[in-house]
Amino acid sequence: MTKKTIDQGLIRDLAALLKETDLTEIEVEQDDLRVRVVRQVQVQPVQVAAPAPVAKAPAAEIGEKPAASADPAKHPGAVPSPMVGTAYHSPAPGAKPFITVGDTVKSGQTVMIVEAMKTMNQIPAPRSGTVTAILVDDGQPVEYGEPLLIIE
Repeated sequence: MTKKTIDQGLIRDLAALLKETDLTEIEVEQDDLRVRVVRQVQVQPVQVAAPAPVAKAPAAEIGEKPAASADPAKHPGAVPSPMVGTAYHSPAPGAKPFITVGDTVKSGQTVMIVEAMKTMNQIPAPRSGTVTAILVDDGQPVEYGEPLLIIE
């Protein structure tokens, strides 16, 4: 019986692919060999002081829709959290956020990350459209089903 060796070049290539594509894990199976590479992303929430209140023009004057007092979870464009965890707007501290209000997104595009049990779960846009509201702060704990953002 001969002992098989794992191709370390393959593992390095997979790790580079993870970093290049911003994925957190990849698994490859070939014949009787299965290799799974997982990248831990260290995300540390950054605390930012709340900005001072600014007088805002009436919504009709600046082209915004008036804020509805209705529950955002009932909004047809709400994107709910698929799990309990911590929501992050960007792939790493100090990195550019995945989205901002006013951005146009495509179905499947990563819009946020929810960390659950030290695993970074990318949250894809369920539909194409325009981001009209981001309902959670960066680093905020979220519940299952809690609306994260609205895409219209």
